[in-house]
Amino acid sequence: MKDFERNVYLSNVELEEAKKMFFNEINDVISNLKTKNISVYDSLDRITSEPVFAKISSPFFNASAMDGIGVKSKETYGADERTPKKLILKEDFNYIDTGDVIEEPYDAVVMIEDVIPIDEESVQIIKAVSPWQHVRPMGEDIVASEMILPAYHKITPVDIGALLSGGIVEIEVLERPRVGILATGTELIEPDDEIKPGKIIDSNSRMFEAMVKSYGGEPNRYRPIPDNYNLIRDMILKAAQENDIVVINAGSSAGMEDYTSKIISEIGKLILHGVAIKPGKPAILGKVNNKPVVGIPGYPVSAYIVFEAFVKPIIYKYQKYKDARKQSVEAVLSKRIMSSLKHLEFVRMKLGKVNGRLIATPLNRGAGVTMSLVKADGITKIPKNLEGIEAGQSVEVELLKDLDSINNTIVSIGSHDIIMDILANMLHVKHPDINLSSAHVGSMGGIMAVKRGEAHIAPIHLLDGETGSYNTEYVKKYLRNIKVSLIKGVKRLQGLMVKRGNPKNINSIEDLIREDIVFVNRQKGSGTRILLDFKLNKLGIDTASIRGYEREMTTHMTVASAVLSETAHVGLGIKSSAKAMGLDFIPIGEEEYDFIIPSEFMNDERIKGFIEILKSDEFSNKLKELGGYVIEEAGKVVDI
Repeated sequence: MKDFERNVYLSNVELEEAKKMFFNEINDVISNLKTKNISVYDSLDRITSEPVFAKISSPFFNASAMDGIGVKSKETYGADERTPKKLILKEDFNYIDTGDVIEEPYDAVVMIEDVIPIDEESVQIIKAVSPWQHVRPMGEDIVASEMILPAYHKITPVDIGALLSGGIVEIEVLERPRVGILATGTELIEPDDEIKPGKIIDSNSRMFEAMVKSYGGEPNRYRPIPDNYNLIRDMILKAAQENDIVVINAGSSAGMEDYTSKIISEIGKLILHGVAIKPGKPAILGKVNNKPVVGIPGYPVSAYIVFEAFVKPIIYKYQKYKDARKQSVEAVLSKRIMSSLKHLEFVRMKLGKVNGRLIATPLNRGAGVTMSLVKADGITKIPKNLEGIEAGQSVEVELLKDLDSINNTIVSIGSHDIIMDILANMLHVKHPDINLSSAHVGSMGGIMAVKRGEAHIAPIHLLDGETGSYNTEYVKKYLRNIKVSLIKGVKRLQGLMVKRGNPKNINSIEDLIREDIVFVNRQKGSGTRILLDFKLNKLGIDTASIRGYEREMTTHMTVASAVLSETAHVGLGIKSSAKAMGLDFIPIGEEEYDFIIPSEFMNDERIKGFIEILKSDEFSNKLKELGGYVIEEAGKVVDI
């Protein structure tokens, strides 16, 4: 392949059509099921290949269902509390425990609480019993030759108990499909290798391993392969020989070293390259050695979406296992979503219930943002030919997490600070049934969320230019018709974050207009952006004179990361973020980071728990470790 050659997408097929094309080609392969005999002890979650019939009955004999005495039922007739009957040991009865064999001449059990001992050889009974009363007859649970499990059944812990009770110790199951996992890229290293600039930890293949196991397959991961055409070609052939399914991660896009589609065309059959989904468009579907092969993009979110769409169904088909449709819910969108007209788009969502309504807040949509999957409670699919969805509209969300957990989540929408993660962790440790979900849309976004009834809490830090005070004036202005409480949080240092050693010698806001300085900003509506604009206005600085003013980040940590990675020389943020990223910090002022809570939620046990953590010594001590915070009145309630 020449260095200047680049791939082009061969198709932009819609997802369902792509699945149909792919499975039409591979159905004959995955219909040829393999089986094996295994111990019942090791059969949990395996799939039966044929119906399983009991070899013995359970119970295998007539057994007592109670502690008491075995009796001849006809000898008990007429016994009651007024006219008890006397029985003689070994002549009329025998003592018996639950599970003991009932043998002739006895055919019933009198419960021990209805038996009155007279002496060592005799008792009185105060209740009559009918034939076979309190006796578990032979085969009551399982009858020999009865079917215990049908074919293609996923074995549960209860099933294992039933199988053993029916005399089954070995069972024939479907073999787990073996999935070969290939990661390509000269830049890839193993997690325990030394990390250097230009190198990327191969985390996707480990994620695939776990996904294969959770779906009932057997992963077979190979070491990362450098971007060498012949090496990749040979490894795909090897993997196709050794496995039932082959997954190739990265190399599916249109770069000069993205060889996957060309190799599959050369050694097998390329079914399609390019699916109309976002993220995940560069997916590759093909066959090699008559084995299904899926080429998966390298970005983590794209990788997850494509694996779920194509590899998971193959594993399930090998197991004759029907994928249950994930539960979906209707939720109100808290923030406008813009979308492409060309793709079915998968948007990760954070969910929480406020005033009886589920609120959905979009997470970072980048294909490389793994944490958007970690944090997501569900996924909303935006169809092709739809430009977007407005805030306030209802959307369908396919759940990734338990709905009960979502319903017990505090929804926080507003300004970002790493203390929100600390509060969430401490709250969940102390109250495991309570979760705290934070969506970072800026302070003004938080106020608007409270106004629309879409949040329990809105963290804000808004400076009023006229009074010089924080937060209260904004609450009075925008929430004057809503009864809310202002919960005091923390004071924190805002300042300029720069590389360690301050190589550009940046000392003040005025330095932002220097021609050799590139700035990175926060999003419109954030308290940090308002503070910056207030300072610039006071100094008479035109924002147009600042290189990078229009580049926006949604959190202090992403601003700090931009500075650390040298895509910007300076950004405005809080001291704790600078410290966490190993940056130098030039203070420009102290601000108040507080919480708006609608008064109707103040008696909610979840909110009480949140305020309890906010007031705790443990939280205070943690902030002292972080640095850059002052706690004076944390948790104090201010009615406005």
